Amino acid sequence: MVDIERFRMLLTQERERKLALLPALREDISSVNAARQGSNVDDEHDPEGSTIAFELSQAAALMEQSRAGLVQIEAALSRIDAGTFGICEVCGGPIAEGRLEARPWTPYCIRHSAGKA
Repeated sequence: MVDIERFRMLLTQERERKLALLPALREDISSVNAARQGSNVDDEHDPEGSTIAFELSQAAALMEQSRAGLVQIEAALSRIDAGTFGICEVCGGPIAEGRLEARPWTPYCIRHSAGKA
């Protein structure tokens, strides 16, 4: 039997961590954009340009990953409320507790997780 309340706590903590990370990522993007606009950088030809573009790309990717993670966490919390947490959305079988330990937001058992986050 899966300890639902423990997973609710883990998911809530992860949600709070991601929510705290988003403003920092937004600030990073704003800072890089401000530095980029304040200079006469040609990203393609300036050795520093590729660094600025990389930093901007990396911060944007991290922000998107955090947002996607929040969606998954909210969906898992909704499954807890609906009483379907720990049940595979494909086959209806139980999701192994070890899998939930590693990815508490997953809606899939290991068998149906291929190619899915």
